[in-house]
Amino acid sequence: MTEQKRLDPEVLSMVLDTIEKLEKDRITLEAKLEMDRAGDFPEELIRFMLGPEFALHLIFIPEEYGGLGAGTSDIAIVSERMAKMDLAIATAFLAICLGMDPIRVGSTPEQKQKYITRIAEEGLVVAYGVTEPEAGSNVQALKTKAARVLDDNGNIKGYKINGQKQFITNGGVADLYTILADAPDGPSFFIVEAGSEGLTPGKHEDKHGIRASDTCSLSLEDLYVPAANLVGGVEGQGLKQANEVFGYTRLMVATFGLGGGMAALERAVRYSKERVQFGTTLAEKQGYTHKLLVPHAVQLEAARAFIEETGRRLDTDEEDLQVEGSIAKLFATEAGDAMANDAIQAFGGYGYTREYEVEKIKRDVKILTIYEGTSEIQQSIISTFRLRSTVRSKGGYYSDMADRLEKLPADCGSNLAGALRAINHLISGARNNKLTKSQHVMFRLAEIMTWCEVANALCHKAASYNGDQMRSADYIKACARLFAREAIEKVYTNGIKIAQGCGADIDEAVQELNSLNVGVAMKGFLNDMDLVAAELVA
Repeated sequence: MTEQKRLDPEVLSMVLDTIEKLEKDRITLEAKLEMDRAGDFPEELIRFMLGPEFALHLIFIPEEYGGLGAGTSDIAIVSERMAKMDLAIATAFLAICLGMDPIRVGSTPEQKQKYITRIAEEGLVVAYGVTEPEAGSNVQALKTKAARVLDDNGNIKGYKINGQKQFITNGGVADLYTILADAPDGPSFFIVEAGSEGLTPGKHEDKHGIRASDTCSLSLEDLYVPAANLVGGVEGQGLKQANEVFGYTRLMVATFGLGGGMAALERAVRYSKERVQFGTTLAEKQGYTHKLLVPHAVQLEAARAFIEETGRRLDTDEEDLQVEGSIAKLFATEAGDAMANDAIQAFGGYGYTREYEVEKIKRDVKILTIYEGTSEIQQSIISTFRLRSTVRSKGGYYSDMADRLEKLPADCGSNLAGALRAINHLISGARNNKLTKSQHVMFRLAEIMTWCEVANALCHKAASYNGDQMRSADYIKACARLFAREAIEKVYTNGIKIAQGCGADIDEAVQELNSLNVGVAMKGFLNDMDLVAAELVA
């Protein structure tokens, strides 16, 4: 296996310290609330962050073009930290990375040298122009057209692009755009400079959340782009280039879900130790800790474990991790959204007011389940592609995962292995009975696939964790056991609904589900909840 790409620990620490200083000096609670109230893009602040004093964008850029050359795992840590600081600011930064991705993965060496170097040296704001009004998450429903412009000898000298883009982050403030359009030989990316005639940004959207990020439409009317700005110099590579980075970009959105969720959790934990009700703090009441804190803390630890595992795999040049990116994004963003929602509940009436920030975090986090492919799009991807993997491997995909789990210590949630084997029986039975034609069945399969694969990552982390992060080894093991129980429960309940509630009795799957002994799996549940709660509010 290729050696994992990682920043020098001192450099990573320096980047995190830079963000800490930025938050303390420039992105205080008062500043965030004002940016949210005004709903305006803080261009001066973003330009400052891109400027020579901070240059935070360099973490996304390869060393050969003047960047820090950070690997996915390091960028995930930084992205989570930025999301904890403020999701609107984090979104503006991720959009720069996203807009650069078609150039990074698809451009000619000359295009990379020219544009990535400029992004590094000049701190350019970049926008990714893909989404369209009628296409949404369906990139293949592309209507923007790129017509060839020929010279007198019949050679292609450029393109005229016509169409409309919608919900483009940084769209109104970008210096550079990567625009996806349908050329004669297929969808293709084009590099477009701000101010080009025919490129007209629309109005800044008045949004529910991430209000300080710039989001607008783009109108493209006879926008002329020279042939030299066709990414890669060959038409028809756009969808391949977009798909190539989905595993990475969706993982980054997952880190935003983790960061937003952690921001809400930490505020709720802090409040629980300050607020006294009926003679004791909220931190001493199970009605608070075991309902509003512990379940979310466990899910966020699970999300972190899966993000870390996927980041390591990407950093060792493993390819075709689009499904892992979808699993990470689906799970982490839904977990972050759920935590933010319960953080409002945790603060009571104060949570509903702006000054305590949790209501803003909730509004900000919601977009993460929508942009870069909705949760429903991710569910479709997960169930479709995992079903294919299961069939092609003759059940080996999940059986092999179960075999590895069974080798882990018993106190790390290894009883999850039976649930993984049950998925094989469910998939086989659902296919044989043509239930996979039902989108509802596919969504239920996606849920149990997601929870089991995320649980698998957390169980493996618990088996090797040495306390090098902020939590104890006992805490991580308790989280793994709790989450494995939830995954087993979801496999059982969703599995029974599929096997017996969707018009077919899948007897073999029912037998396998009943053998899970869900009741036995729940033993020790409350003790583990107590352990996690005690360390959370310590």
